[in-house]
Amino acid sequence: MFVRHALVLAATAVALTACADAYEPAAQATTSAQATTSAQATAPATAPAAGLSITDPWVKTTKEGMTAAFGTLVNSGAAPVTIVSGASPLSPKIELHEVVESGGKMVMQPKEGGFVVPAGGTHELKPGGDHIMLMGVTEEVRPGARISFTLQVQGGAPLEFTAVGKDFAGGEEDYQPGHK
Repeated sequence: MFVRHALVLAATAVALTACADAYEPAAQATTSAQATTSAQATAPATAPAAGLSITDPWVKTTKEGMTAAFGTLVNSGAAPVTIVSGASPLSPKIELHEVVESGGKMVMQPKEGGFVVPAGGTHELKPGGDHIMLMGVTEEVRPGARISFTLQVQGGAPLEFTAVGKDFAGGEEDYQPGHK
C-alpha cells in the first residue's frame, strides 16, 4: 500500500512540475495579458497558418454603389502567397483589381491571377494601384466604420481582418471598357 501511495505522489509531482511551466504566476499573467492587449491594438490581423497578415486595412467611405479596401499584405512565410478572391458582408460582389494605363488614362480592371505576396515580402493595396473592389455596397460606409473581410489564399487558410472606414477623395479611376 505504501509503495502504491508513493508512486501516486511521484506521478502527481511529475505532472504538476510539467504543468507549472504552462502557467504563469498571477502577476506575470496580468502583465502578459496587458502586453498582449497592447500588442493586439497595434498588431496586424493575422492568419498564422498562411504566414499572411495585413497592416493598416481601411475602406474608402461611400454612401452607396462602389468602394475599395486598402492596406499592406505581409507574408512572413518562406513561400509566395497568392490571394485569389475576397468576401465581405458589405458587398455581394468583390473583385481583386489593379489600375493600369489605357488610352492615356488610368483604368481599373480585375487583376488576372490575383495578388501575389512574395515570400518574406509585402504587397501594397493602395488608391491608384492594386485594391479590393466592392461593388453593390449594401450600406453606407462612414468614417470609423468597421468592415469585416475574408481573403481566400490559394491552397491555404483564408485571411480574416477588419478594415476601418476613412474619407479619401482620390482614386477616381475609370473602369476598363465593359466593366461597369
